[in-house]
Amino acid sequence: MHSILVIGAGSIGERHLRCFLNTGRARVTACDTDPVLLQTIAKTYHAPVATDWQQAIASGQFGAVVVCTPAPFHVPMATQALQRGLDVLIEKPLSQSLAGVADLIALRDATRRRAVVAYVLHVYPLLTQAREFLQAGELGPVLHATCTSGQYFPGGRPAHAVPYAKTYYRDRRTGGGAIQDALTHTANWMESVLGPTDSVLCDCAHQALPEVTVEDTVNLSARHGRVLVNYTLNQFQAPNESTLQFNTARGSVKIELHHRRWGSFRLGDKDWTWHEVPAADRDAPFQSQANRFLDLIEGKSAPMCSLEAALQTLRFNLSAIASAETGARVHCATVPDCLQNPPNP
Repeated sequence: MHSILVIGAGSIGERHLRCFLNTGRARVTACDTDPVLLQTIAKTYHAPVATDWQQAIASGQFGAVVVCTPAPFHVPMATQALQRGLDVLIEKPLSQSLAGVADLIALRDATRRRAVVAYVLHVYPLLTQAREFLQAGELGPVLHATCTSGQYFPGGRPAHAVPYAKTYYRDRRTGGGAIQDALTHTANWMESVLGPTDSVLCDCAHQALPEVTVEDTVNLSARHGRVLVNYTLNQFQAPNESTLQFNTARGSVKIELHHRRWGSFRLGDKDWTWHEVPAADRDAPFQSQANRFLDLIEGKSAPMCSLEAALQTLRFNLSAIASAETGARVHCATVPDCLQNPPNP
């Protein structure tokens, strides 16, 4: 039985705690500075709680941590956990700054501990099937792709969660806004299909979400080598829908996450050939992710987002923000570190 410390008991931290418990393979402790959140966690899940994360990781009670705090604290907390010999699962995005990331990767290599990032789309069976089909090359190389998604962001949070406008979301410097909160998921998964993003041209705005001023809507054009990609996303529309389409010279592949299906359409076909994927509980991918992380700890092969892949997506995030601020195309390899860290946790 693994002993896991979840640092940060907000909406996503609670989900990680619940899903690690539901694997039946872990004892889980929640850590947070908010006594009300901890009381709710203890009462709901009968789980132990702690208030001091540094004291907790120094106690020797835990083999791994899940970092679910705001983005500026991810790298410093993961660094200290690795220094203590613990394995680490870090919530997305890896950070909101490049500061300390190279040292974190070097420390992972030196300690030989596991350190991965919780980009949960990597465990969706629907997306895995579609990616494997694309990468098999039956339709030839992808030349153009589109991603269109949106949802009512406040509606996805538990009733007892802190209102989104009082969390990290309200400030880009703490990982807020649609680029770092939502688009980053799709961009990270797209990079697993098409390779790293070379450059982006981004426009974004705050359109509708009350009580915040960060962007809730994004239009972005990207290049992955010769592949052109368009992203459109908002966080206020009524339907929760997400459609991705990949076009080649010999056909297309479409993914409709909201309909739980993916399909192919070869040149000359009269209609799509669909592959349905059964509906699953909303916790299902997070429980699969938890099981994969535990498999990694046990030395098994379990595909997850590496620190290197998460760093590339961090460069995508920063490039999108820089492009939106300047109105110019930004190259991800040379993006300026435009968001600075607040004080250490």
